[in-house]
Amino acid sequence: MNVLIAGAGRLGTQIAQVLAAARNDVTLIDIDDDRVAELQDRIPARLISGDACEPALLESSGALTADLVIATTGDDEDNLVISLLAKRQFSVPRVAARVNDADNAWLFDERWGVDVAVPAATPLISLIEEATGATDTVALLRLSKAGVDVIETAITPQSRAVDRALGDIALPEGTVVATIVRDGQPTVPDPAIRLRAGDELLLVSHSATEQEIHAAFQ
Repeated sequence: MNVLIAGAGRLGTQIAQVLAAARNDVTLIDIDDDRVAELQDRIPARLISGDACEPALLESSGALTADLVIATTGDDEDNLVISLLAKRQFSVPRVAARVNDADNAWLFDERWGVDVAVPAATPLISLIEEATGATDTVALLRLSKAGVDVIETAITPQSRAVDRALGDIALPEGTVVATIVRDGQPTVPDPAIRLRAGDELLLVSHSATEQEIHAAFQ
């Protein structure tokens, strides 16, 4: 699946990491040159610096072949413009947009090219599930096109993984850590990083169950 994400803040970066780890082709755009430079070599996605509200920039970033566009900037006006361009000018099959201000939620519909409007407070897993159109009723997100599950687990003070290096955790076969969310920020899952209570991990697996992932860390 070809995914184009506008906005490389916390939310956009987390989505990019998860979808890229699930073997999707992900492009992440941000208007902040410094932010793009900061993320270089940190996430497995193509990074582009520029204004996603510009049609030429969207086209050069791959909007014509995108299966999914997700607008996650912190500005509702920008998210609406990006959504409208994606749907009307580039005929993107599925467009999802973040709603930052609840008072603007009524604007985020098909008139502006939005297939899925997601409130800012929506949990990451639910947002990705809504955006991709995946359905799953057991707290797992199945990315059907990639044939994998994305599973979320949290490190509690009682977890035996506390203060252990990530590389020392025996994961089920076919499972990788996509990102570690620490203090509200996505962190590169380096094998040497030591896990802390409060860390939230997103893992991608071809076959492991939620219970097997939980057992590895708890």
